[in-house]
Amino acid sequence: MAKKKTVDRELIKDLAELLDETGLSELEIEHEGMRIKVARNVTINAQPVAPPATLPATAAPALSAANKVDNIDTAVNAVNSPMVGTAYRAPEPGAKPFIDVGSKVVEGQTCLIVEAMKTMNPIPAPRSGTVTAILVDDGSPVEFGEPLFILE
Repeated sequence: MAKKKTVDRELIKDLAELLDETGLSELEIEHEGMRIKVARNVTINAQPVAPPATLPATAAPALSAANKVDNIDTAVNAVNSPMVGTAYRAPEPGAKPFIDVGSKVVEGQTCLIVEAMKTMNPIPAPRSGTVTAILVDDGSPVEFGEPLFILE
């Protein structure tokens, strides 16, 4: 019995380190028939900020790739993260991304990688199609079920 508590503490310690590495506020897994949830107390001090009256013409292309796409039905066309982790668009730093907007992909082709608990997990295309939007930045934390990219 004492050994099981030691194993559980080690797993919880690893999960807490993962929270620190990814910047996530909460992580939940099921392991050996147990569900474990690790969370940190996060206080958010949000104050409304007035948007600028006009954006310069050069500012539009500089917007983050992670901005949500309003005119696409993400419920049907989104490929969601199957886990909590860190999304990577390329196989290694400085390498060409797996996909870009406009890329044609085939079912099973690796489109992104999500690192979870120091394991690189390829995210394959669930069907063939064209990538119309990429909703995550390279190296950004992702939650379970979060849309990663749009495939039409």
